[in-house]
Amino acid sequence: MEDTNYRMPLIGDPAPAFEAVTTQGPIKFPEDFKGKWVILFSHPADFTPVCTTEFMAFASMADEFKELNTELVGLSVDSLYAHIAWLRKIQELEWKGMKNVEVKFPLIEDIKMDVAKKYGMIQSQSTTQAVRAVFFIDPKGIIRTILYYPASLGRNFEEIKRITLGLQKADKDSVATPANWRPGDDTIIPTPGSCGVAKERMESKDENKYCLDWFLCFNKEKK
Repeated sequence: MEDTNYRMPLIGDPAPAFEAVTTQGPIKFPEDFKGKWVILFSHPADFTPVCTTEFMAFASMADEFKELNTELVGLSVDSLYAHIAWLRKIQELEWKGMKNVEVKFPLIEDIKMDVAKKYGMIQSQSTTQAVRAVFFIDPKGIIRTILYYPASLGRNFEEIKRITLGLQKADKDSVATPANWRPGDDTIIPTPGSCGVAKERMESKDENKYCLDWFLCFNKEKK
């Protein structure tokens, strides 16, 4: 029996390379996106209701992601012609104040499932559809976060934006973000690597930092 489970790349792995035809022309991935963050996301099929609402939401936020130096790339195992027809139909729909939505980011044609298999998007419950996956890839081409959703659950794109901001904040300032972090909230200082550093932290008079205990210290962020 054919093995229908394919290895999913892990956080910290280089993003698997591929060439593909898309609704915005051919791409070489991740080469064409060097120096940018990329959100690579898959959906089960064109002309499906949950996916349609997702594309309307994501396309409406595309400019917000561009401001974060982040490119969006979609994928399903449908043909290019199905993609084009679906995106044209989306532009005719109106939902939650979104209308005339033009999807300007590339949507990958993956009929042979080559890309979906490389990214572990084809899982045991279906050998003919990609699951709802999201890969966050940094400017060096490294996978930083992976999310999976069941077919019945639409993605929260504000959360996807929050994750992007959190990853960028961590890289920029060498910090971590606490539970329910939002941009502007205080951030966590990495755990000390020695007893001496732990002691210094607890005795520090720095007004821009505070500790709940030696292992849990925060930077005060400017509001």
